[in-house]
Amino acid sequence: MTGPITEDSAFFPLRIGDEAPDFTARTTHGEFVLSSLRGRWVMLFAHPADFTPVCTSEFIAFAKVETFFRERNCVLLGLSADSLPAHLAWITAIEERFNVRIPFPIVEDPSMEVARAYGMMDLEAQDSATVRSVFFIDPTGIIRAILSYPASVGRSVAELQRMLSALQEVERSNVLTPEGWQPGQAAIAPPLQTQEAVQKAGPNWFLQPKKPRP
Repeated sequence: MTGPITEDSAFFPLRIGDEAPDFTARTTHGEFVLSSLRGRWVMLFAHPADFTPVCTSEFIAFAKVETFFRERNCVLLGLSADSLPAHLAWITAIEERFNVRIPFPIVEDPSMEVARAYGMMDLEAQDSATVRSVFFIDPTGIIRAILSYPASVGRSVAELQRMLSALQEVERSNVLTPEGWQPGQAAIAPPLQTQEAVQKAGPNWFLQPKKPRP
């Protein structure tokens, strides 16, 4: 793996609003540069290791909804510390055993350089057991959401779909999304900024529904 990731960058955990560290790496779809995806959303998700049960269940689920993400201009991008040959063997086994083809690329990260740069694991870790994070990166390369899970708990694909939809609705319509928001439901207007606007809005000024755009 090559690219502008430096050792120093790994000492500062990434936050929402940071620029996603660029990198070049081998993947199951060939050599890949993260910045080549500018103009598209990216969901970068890491897993502890190939051939592990929870990760296998997740990859099968991701494969079945890949079209959902692609139709919303979002690229799914898997990553683990395992080697490219291990990735290829794993996705071949998934297709043979479960009749599911994995349509998105998986990045190899044997040096754990990408995982450390993204704060997915401790700098002193000797293996990838703690790598289990999700990063939503917007079309300009900015991190818009970060989610982390323990190795023992599978991610909710439905929640990740909802997250993408919410991020895109916020971007498209200049709104906020309330608890449990689903596409098509009413959003929330941004906070009012002046005393005049608060008085005009009435007693519910701090929670103003806003109809979604058609």
